[in-house]
Amino acid sequence: MTRLHLVRHGPTHAKTMVGWSDIPADLSDQAAIARLQNFLPRNAVVVSSDLSRASDTATAIQGTRRRLPHLRDLREIHFGSWELRSYTEIEAEDAELAFAYWDNPGDVRPPNGESWNDVRTRVDAAIDSLVQNYSGADVVVVAHFGVILTQVQRALELDAQQTFAHRIDNLSVTQLGFDGTHWRVGAINHCP
Repeated sequence: MTRLHLVRHGPTHAKTMVGWSDIPADLSDQAAIARLQNFLPRNAVVVSSDLSRASDTATAIQGTRRRLPHLRDLREIHFGSWELRSYTEIEAEDAELAFAYWDNPGDVRPPNGESWNDVRTRVDAAIDSLVQNYSGADVVVVAHFGVILTQVQRALELDAQQTFAHRIDNLSVTQLGFDGTHWRVGAINHCP
């Protein structure tokens, strides 16, 4: 059984849509970082998105664990023209598209961005590669809200709308396992 420990990066405190923008994480809560570092398996390998909020969080919790190169395919949703804009601004520009994107996630894309299905395809491929290359191991994946939700959706066999009902807090751990055939779900959004 390959065990995935999906960690959401530290908070950015941004009040806008943050996808591929490289905004740093606030890692000042050293007690939370220490709890997370101690909670994760000592023998795990650690991999992260290439965005600094994820890679810096991975560095903060790595300890003596082996670090793998960053993976671009573990990036957050690409919000395209909506990037770094508030929902209010986006809704004022095109309320119908904004509503469709969040209310019926799937093939709807923000201008110049990714649909939910695009993100899921990209992340599934990256996770499949990790599961294949580290079969039977513990893998800590430090990534983003959307990335983690794609794997919750996969493991629980949910539709995208049901998936968005799950909360994924900063510095939380979602634990999934794959035995070569079936996904198993441990904790979702566990905050050590």
